[in-house]
Amino acid sequence: MDFTEEQIERYSRHIILPEVGGKGQAKLLKSKVFVLGAGGLGSPSLLYLAAAGVGTIGIADGDSVDMSNLQRQIIHNNERVGVPKVHSAKETINKLNPDVNVQPFHGRLTVDNIREIIRDYDVVLDGSDNFPTRFLMNDACFFEQKPLVSGSMFRFDGQVSVFHPRKGFPCYRCLYPEPPPKGLVPSCQEAGVLGALAGVIGVLQAVETIKLLLGIGDTLEGHLMIFDALKMNFRKVRVRKDPECALCGENATIKELVAYEEQACEYKPVTCEH
Repeated sequence: MDFTEEQIERYSRHIILPEVGGKGQAKLLKSKVFVLGAGGLGSPSLLYLAAAGVGTIGIADGDSVDMSNLQRQIIHNNERVGVPKVHSAKETINKLNPDVNVQPFHGRLTVDNIREIIRDYDVVLDGSDNFPTRFLMNDACFFEQKPLVSGSMFRFDGQVSVFHPRKGFPCYRCLYPEPPPKGLVPSCQEAGVLGALAGVIGVLQAVETIKLLLGIGDTLEGHLMIFDALKMNFRKVRVRKDPECALCGENATIKELVAYEEQACEYKPVTCEH
């Protein structure tokens, strides 16, 4: 594709990278990414995906901006308190990069609409804050064969991984077979979360998404990156495919999407093999 003079200037730091170049930037401009959640994780992810020139970005969120969101959800501001988050995010992105076509979905994703919504996107980024939605998105991406960039956070800890069913890597259910019982894990509203932690995890999700779109580097497929902000420690552990997984195992029992009772939470500790 031919770049305008403004695009050459805007994306110049990408274009001079041998791993990206003009062809890679053109690929980004033609790419489509679906982001679930315009909250703590979605905010930094959306900003960097838009700044990178991802041509089409879908955003799904059923909530409106609340004052308590502004401590970490940097895509919103004081003037937009009470505004649906997808509309607030769209406005910010439009001002950041006019090249980006934002497709907002104000509402909840369900077993009835999720597969049709994500079908036309290249990569799905999950920044949701509850387990039922995470499992729903994982299962939908498995059935639609979409790479899923997953992030979560809680207090001072965060996790990032990439689940890619098309390549035979483990899915989210290989890591967590079922959602935890309701009330077992406190929500961030109950336990708190370091605002800047959302930036770290969300940006890592954006990096992994861009690498997937460009087909460069080593992604977190088959691995989980765990970040401890208090100790400033990153730990990368291997996630093995579970042969007994109910979704992607040899004798899978899940043949269609499953709806779980919603419960707000963003993080579940995990112990994996190195």
